[in-house]
Amino acid sequence: MKIVFFAHPDFLGHKSMTRFAKLLFDGMQRRGHEVETWMPEPVVSRLSRTAFIQKWLGYIDQYLLFPAKVRQLLKTKEPDTLFVFTDQALGPWVHLVANRPHAIHCHDFLALRSALGEFSENRTGWSGRILQNYIRKGFSRGRNFISVSKKTKEDLARFILSKPAVSEVVYNGLHRAFTRLDAQSSRAALGKHTDLDLSMGYLLHVGGNAWYKNRMGVIDIYEAWRRLTKRPLPLILIGQPLLDSASQKVASSPYAADIHCLTQIDDDEIVLAYAGAIAFLFPSLAEGFGWPIAEAMASGAPVITTGEAPMSEVAQEAGYLIPKQPADKTEVGQWAAEVARTVELVTNLSPEAREHAIRKGIDNAVRFETEHSLDQIEAIYKAVLNNSRLNNGAL
Repeated sequence: MKIVFFAHPDFLGHKSMTRFAKLLFDGMQRRGHEVETWMPEPVVSRLSRTAFIQKWLGYIDQYLLFPAKVRQLLKTKEPDTLFVFTDQALGPWVHLVANRPHAIHCHDFLALRSALGEFSENRTGWSGRILQNYIRKGFSRGRNFISVSKKTKEDLARFILSKPAVSEVVYNGLHRAFTRLDAQSSRAALGKHTDLDLSMGYLLHVGGNAWYKNRMGVIDIYEAWRRLTKRPLPLILIGQPLLDSASQKVASSPYAADIHCLTQIDDDEIVLAYAGAIAFLFPSLAEGFGWPIAEAMASGAPVITTGEAPMSEVAQEAGYLIPKQPADKTEVGQWAAEVARTVELVTNLSPEAREHAIRKGIDNAVRFETEHSLDQIEAIYKAVLNNSRLNNGAL
């Protein structure tokens, strides 16, 4: 196959989407396909160093200059070229190839759902609502979709205007080989890197500052659990530096000395962090997939996560499912106390019960083996091309 991947521009800094696009590119190239990537260049946006101005100039690069370039490039592409959008948020470009073989990968519709007022926890401004409507009209022009979860596929069906020709689910493949390591050795190695005493274990959360990641909820759970437990383990938060609100919450916590945010940490250290954790906390309010759930399970960490799709879809029976945090702030304390009891259960499992929980998680994580995901994606790409040949004659 000849495949052109449309990807987010590097200047937006979408690390997870960049990683996903590279996974597709490398995977299809290994399978012998001719691949290339098209993305906007920072032509106008580089004229300013002010973030706010860069954002608006970036729209010119993405939605005016890049489409003009694509129209020229399309003249050089053979009719049987498959055009793949690595994220449905690239919808404004779909019309450029809507009448040619194409596929659109769908990750989550959280930004669109926020713009439509579906999340009281996250309000979208007027410009965001306009942008999301623009994106929605764009990807609605598509005919072939690959969603990362059943939840995402269900959301897609609500937002497109007509029934697609193809709408399949392919779970994300892990971007690297997460595996179970010796817990005590992993704690010692991570402790050496971070100058922390982690010898007794710790609770772990991996995630950024997006509202749905619910870092504040992680801290609420930890405080509730510390009031309950006789086993005072530290909490490790891996990701971006905490927002001011979360930093202030940690600073005022009676357990502040045991809450550690690790920001300068590489992939090898994340593997160690998963492997050494007594439990992995992931009380997300929403997700498209929930990559850290699969990563933690593959690494041998028992997972405590929200019992709603798609988190429950990824964790299945291998996870310890908890209620979603209520939107009413007056109910958060009671929720955290309830979840703390689950944390206490998991942190005090007998050796036999803990080993059973770990084995269930590892077995569940096999579903997210990268090559298996790529095999499924490749088969869908081929089916899209075959459908195009049948509908249009020989391409």
